[in-house]
Amino acid sequence: MSNMTGSEPLAARARQLVQAGEWQQAADALRQLISEVTGVAAGQLTINRDQYSLNSLNGTVTLDDGRALFFKYHNEEGEDKTIEEYYNAELLRESGFRVDVPVYACGEPGRQILMYTLRHDRRMADICRDIEQQQAWDQEEEIEEAQRRADRDILTHTLPTLKAATVSAVAAEPIHQLFHHRLISPDNPEITAGFGGRVARFYVDKTFRLEDEELEWQTLSNLRWVINGVAYQHSLRQLFAEAGIRLAPAALAGHGVITAHGDAHNANVWYDTHEEIPQLVSFDPAFAGRNIPALLAEIKATFHNIFAHPLWLYEPSRCGELYKVTVMRRGDTLFVDHNWQLTPLRAAFLRYKGEEYWQPLLAQLARRGWLPPHWQRIFRLAMFCCPTLVLDLRAGGFSGHTPTSSALGLAMAVMLGSEPVEDRDEFSGWLGGLV
Repeated sequence: MSNMTGSEPLAARARQLVQAGEWQQAADALRQLISEVTGVAAGQLTINRDQYSLNSLNGTVTLDDGRALFFKYHNEEGEDKTIEEYYNAELLRESGFRVDVPVYACGEPGRQILMYTLRHDRRMADICRDIEQQQAWDQEEEIEEAQRRADRDILTHTLPTLKAATVSAVAAEPIHQLFHHRLISPDNPEITAGFGGRVARFYVDKTFRLEDEELEWQTLSNLRWVINGVAYQHSLRQLFAEAGIRLAPAALAGHGVITAHGDAHNANVWYDTHEEIPQLVSFDPAFAGRNIPALLAEIKATFHNIFAHPLWLYEPSRCGELYKVTVMRRGDTLFVDHNWQLTPLRAAFLRYKGEEYWQPLLAQLARRGWLPPHWQRIFRLAMFCCPTLVLDLRAGGFSGHTPTSSALGLAMAVMLGSEPVEDRDEFSGWLGGLV
């Protein structure tokens, strides 16, 4: 049983109750909060239990006046940002983006909650998962074209907003909570950038089980990686350290900024079939803004829509069903072999993201003199941070990863973040086509 006292703010209490497995009590707390925020009694309420809700609670509720709403409470350590999503949605809509706007918003600390008119559309992420699970490749073309249209539309609404910005304006953007803020510990300046925040919480001084190998952080972080026979240039320690430098807001401020969603991966996107041609409509713009570094804006969508699938990041317990992964340490080198590869659907998403978004954006940055010579390192390091900072990839850690999924996840992070020592690898070929 929970040791909740009932004195905590309602949304915060609900999140703690869910973490304790007390779903009914959590639903009761949210029902009370929603009644207070809307001024209408809340009736039936369901909390969703899905693999994509990594840092939030969401679900559906029916009010006594008959309206059905989708609710969402987003909170991460040290963050009280939910209310900004309401204003960010308005900002994106004003710029022409297809985005869902909440009908109710409460931003009081511990009571942050947003409510949207309930849609009966499905999330794009769920549709893609079904296609891959069922190998329903005959449905693939329509979904690919919807993604292609969305990537083209994002660029159309992004390019007119491209501009220069001050360091202070860039630093104020909430998107840094997804990257640099997870690499630092402001309350402990003795911790070097790259090894604070979630890195300290998830990895530093921890033990790692990678298939049959058990390694301490001090050892693992300094090892070189050979993945599927290809040697890579960087250790985990070097990648985190470089990310702490290159992804700092001040380091990104001189390379152009745009108005963007910032976290528009397909678990935050509805597949809207109300129009003659299906359209993708985003929601959850908690990290949107007007001064987002152009090289960072679509990184989360690029990684999560393409390289996080099938399943290994979101459903790690199933990795053993899908993949064969072997790990062996020899001296200062870790050898990892795996049979993960892009599905046809994800390969198409990769191609379209390159053709319709990244290549035109990079060309525009180059024309304006805002594309730095090390832009590929920024791109790769941000991609590296997506899997390593969104969830604890350590087996037995906070996120349910197994020795198989941990080995595969860390190997994929290295493949994204580092370049091969000599020959191009499969990832370099894919990323070369992307950017």
